[in-house]
Amino acid sequence: MKNLLRVTTLATLAWAMLPAALLAQDKAQDYAPLDRPITVDQVPGKDIFYSIGSPGIPGKANEGNTSNAGYVVTPDGVVVFDALGTPSLGWALLQDIRKRTDKDIRYMVVSHYHADHIYGLQAFRDHSRAVIIAQDNSADYTENRETSDERADERLDQRRGALAPWVDEHTRIVPPDIIFDDRLTISLGGKHFSLIFAGPAHSKSDIMMMVEPDGVLFAGDIVQNGRIPFMNSDDVSTVHWLKALDDVRTLNPKYIIPGHGKPSSAAQEAIAFTRDYILYVRKAMSDAVANWVDFDTAYDATDWSKYKGYPAFESNNRGNAYRIFLELEGSQFKK
Repeated sequence: MKNLLRVTTLATLAWAMLPAALLAQDKAQDYAPLDRPITVDQVPGKDIFYSIGSPGIPGKANEGNTSNAGYVVTPDGVVVFDALGTPSLGWALLQDIRKRTDKDIRYMVVSHYHADHIYGLQAFRDHSRAVIIAQDNSADYTENRETSDERADERLDQRRGALAPWVDEHTRIVPPDIIFDDRLTISLGGKHFSLIFAGPAHSKSDIMMMVEPDGVLFAGDIVQNGRIPFMNSDDVSTVHWLKALDDVRTLNPKYIIPGHGKPSSAAQEAIAFTRDYILYVRKAMSDAVANWVDFDTAYDATDWSKYKGYPAFESNNRGNAYRIFLELEGSQFKK
């Protein structure tokens, strides 16, 4: 508990010491305008808001807007969860906050350091005094770029081509100000924000944020409701991911905002979608591994009809199955 209080105090001090001149920078400057404005909805009866991205993969058609983000307004300031996938989208989210409240943006919580969630941090760094908080393993992305799984510099180069003009030569990766290991609790404006490490699962640095007393959970990419998640990464551990989903069920949120897909008051159903998908793929691939069936044969023999109609199936499913096949195959040799 002492460590949590110490880190929270440091975050408060860091916020207070940032130059107020940043708040005067209210021009879009270099951010390319969006052809499709973001849509922000509200959790019923709460000062909690969220932006929902396209369920597909980032591209020019959706302008890189594929992830979800949100924010909580309190009497003492605003807490933001995730920043969206381009500086232009981050700027749009920042402008939506400023339309609803004149309170300072105090904290920016990053669910994990993947491109579709972090490029919008640039707008918050340049135009607010928000203190950016992430899990300790985010350093693998921001500091060790040549070995990190997603390889930050290579991903940025790819997005500069795929998402121009919204990602360009001025786009940069913004590191966190505060990192924590397992749990961190922030108290602000009568609310408690519990930041919970849930990885390594979808990434090494997955965290969720539970907002109390509202019972609203920002789940990050641990939950992807009605969308086939991306799992084709060396960082993915479906064993830990399933454990994290069990932890989410135990939290029993009243309302859940996933990293991708539809927010819902039927939180248990949303959790079950991701959990059931992982279990289905693991079952198909574990049978193949146990019987020494090669991946291509196992994949082609599996009935995917249950998931074929969901967004991102074509782009993600085969890679997911192969990654799980390798994970299960590797686990045999560790015994």
